[in-house]
Amino acid sequence: MRIVGLTGGIASGKSTVSNLFKASGIPVVDADVIARNVLKKGSGGWKRVVAAFGEEILLPSREVDRPKLGQMVFSSDSKRQILNKLMAPYISSAKMDKWIKPIVVVWVSQETQLKRLIKRDGLSEEDARNRVMTQMSFDLKRNRVMAQMSFDLKRSKADIVIDNNGGLDELHQQFDKVLSEITRPLTWIEFWRSRQGAFSILGLVTSGLFVYKQLN
Repeated sequence: MRIVGLTGGIASGKSTVSNLFKASGIPVVDADVIARNVLKKGSGGWKRVVAAFGEEILLPSREVDRPKLGQMVFSSDSKRQILNKLMAPYISSAKMDKWIKPIVVVWVSQETQLKRLIKRDGLSEEDARNRVMTQMSFDLKRNRVMAQMSFDLKRSKADIVIDNNGGLDELHQQFDKVLSEITRPLTWIEFWRSRQGAFSILGLVTSGLFVYKQLN
């Protein structure tokens, strides 16, 4: 079975798509969930970030104040680089990139993103833009233009892009097509590159060694 890697910007509809995958029995690795877990209170990532940036980035609950940390690092190249360096080992180890296929990006234009964020959270346009800027994703985000370029770069590197600029009916139509593609039988190449294939190879090697020892 394939494990889907899912990503997308704030207010892109990624959570809706994630729920559709889960309802269809497809395992999903959510990039945002990974990022949140990396900074969870008491975790290794949390300890390193607090040591580097001080307790001023913490909420009364001792969880990381993500918007505050975001504003801090996005306004300073040096601080952003420090954060990226601190978090890189945790992000890369958690993602299990070698087992995730396909990578699905839920994409919307920046205009659509802002409109939905304003409507969903009752924000002013300025607050919505700031929210987009301070979304914790550890990407290069020096200004609004660079933030959208980062999102577009994700789109260009995706295996599958779900364009969610339309309505819910259009999203469901696209999802049905994506689901059909994802649930088709794996080719032999895809199988041997998958997690099941890796375990199969390990099983064959282990069995072969056992038989060899028995015969010798």
